[in-house]
Amino acid sequence: MKYSIALVFAILLGSTSQAQDSAMFRKIANQILLQGKCYEDLRILCKQVGNRLSGTPAASRAISWGERTLREAGADKVWLQLVEVPVWIRGKENLSVREGNTGNWLSLPMLSLGNTVGTGGKILEASIIMVQDFEEFSRLGTKDVAGKIVFFNHRFPQQLVNTFEGYGQAGSYRWNSPNLASAKGAAGVIIRSISTGEDDEPHTGSLRYADSIRPIPAVAIGNRSADLLEKWCLKNPVTARLQSNCRMAGTKTSFNVVGEIEGEQLPNQIVVVGGHLDSWDVGEGAHDDGAGCVQSIEVLRTFKALKLRPKRTLRVVLFMNEENGLKGGMAYADSAQAHHEEHILALESDAGGFAPRGISLGMSDAQRRYLQSYKSLFLPYGVYDFEGKNGGADIWPLQKAGVPVAELIPDPQRYFDYHHTAKDVFEAVNHRELKMGAVAMTQFIYLITQYGL
Repeated sequence: MKYSIALVFAILLGSTSQAQDSAMFRKIANQILLQGKCYEDLRILCKQVGNRLSGTPAASRAISWGERTLREAGADKVWLQLVEVPVWIRGKENLSVREGNTGNWLSLPMLSLGNTVGTGGKILEASIIMVQDFEEFSRLGTKDVAGKIVFFNHRFPQQLVNTFEGYGQAGSYRWNSPNLASAKGAAGVIIRSISTGEDDEPHTGSLRYADSIRPIPAVAIGNRSADLLEKWCLKNPVTARLQSNCRMAGTKTSFNVVGEIEGEQLPNQIVVVGGHLDSWDVGEGAHDDGAGCVQSIEVLRTFKALKLRPKRTLRVVLFMNEENGLKGGMAYADSAQAHHEEHILALESDAGGFAPRGISLGMSDAQRRYLQSYKSLFLPYGVYDFEGKNGGADIWPLQKAGVPVAELIPDPQRYFDYHHTAKDVFEAVNHRELKMGAVAMTQFIYLITQYGL
C-alpha cells in the first residue's frame, strides 16, 4: 500500500500535536491538584459571604469577593456588568398539620418556594387535598379544590440513573403546581421536595406565576414529612396551618463580575467560562453554584500560573440572579450583542462540585464530532461522556443567539440531595472532586482557545 507524502506528514503532525496536548493536559492537572486554590476560594465564599440571594447585602459582598479574587488570579482586566435583579424576601414561615379534627398540631420542616407570595403574616388554615400527579389533579373539579391546600405528592423518579433527567420531570411540580391549583380556586400548595434524598430536608427553588392567575402561597416539605402526610391523608381528613411573610420587593441594581485574559492572536474571538454567583437564602450555596464560580476562576488562574497565553480571549463570567430570574445571563447576552462581540463558545459549571464525568455539547453536529475527537485526551482523568447536548441556564441566552455552548457534567447521584437546601454548605464539597472538575474545564478551555471550533 502506498501513501502520499502529504498524508504521512498529516499523520505525523497529528500524532505530534496530540502528544503535545496530552503533555499540556498533564501540566494543567498537576498545577490544579498541587497548587490550585479553588477549594480555599470556596471556603471563603461560603464561610465569609454565605448564602447570597440576589438583591441582598450578601450578594453585594459576593460581587466584591468575585472582583477581588479574579484580580488576584491574574486577570488582565476585571469589570462589573450592570444587572437589574428582582428582590424576594422570605421572612418568617411555619407549617403545621393535624390529622382528623381533634389531633395535636405537628410542625413540619418546610421552605417556601422562591418568588412565592406569603400569607401576609396571617394564619392560613385549610383542609388538605392530596394528589399524586397532574393527571390525578386534572380529574378534580373546582368544587373539589376551592379553598383547600393542594398537596402534590409527586416523587422524584429514583429509577433514572441520570438524576438530571429526573429533575426535569419532577421540577414541573415546583414550576407549575401553584398556577394549576390557583386556577381551580386553591388557597395554597404544598409539594414534595424535588429531592433524591432519604431525609427530611425541604428544598426551595423558583416558581413563576402566570399573569392570568391569582398568586397563592406555595411551600415544599422533605421526603419523610411527605411520607407522613401521605399516610395521614390516606386515612383521615388533614388540616394545615400555614403562616409566612414571603413577598416580592421590587428590583435592585446588581452586577455580573467579568474578568479576562486577552487573546494573543485572535483577541476578538471570545471563549467564556462561568458559573452563577447568587444562591438561595438557605445553606451556603456551595455546590449551587459556588463550585462553578471557583472552578471558573481556577481556569484563568491556571493559564496564568503556567504562563499559557491563550490564542483567543479567555473570559470568566460570574453571573448574578440565575436562581430566581436569570437576569445576569440575559444581561450578558444583551451586552455581547450590543457590542458586536464574537463568542465562539461558552462553558458553564452549574451541576455541583462532584467528580467530573463528561462535558455536554450544545452545538452543531459537526462541532460536536470535532470536539468528541479529543475524547481520548480526557479519558485518563475519568471524563468520558460527551453525548449530552445541553448548556447551563446562564449561557442559554447566548445559545439562543447562536453561540455554541457546553456544560461540565459531574457525577449526578448526590446533587439533588443538596440542591436548594440548608445542607448545601462548604463541608459537603470534596476538595479533590472540586479540583478535578476544574482540571476538566481548564483542559477543555485550553483546546478551544488553542484550536477554536
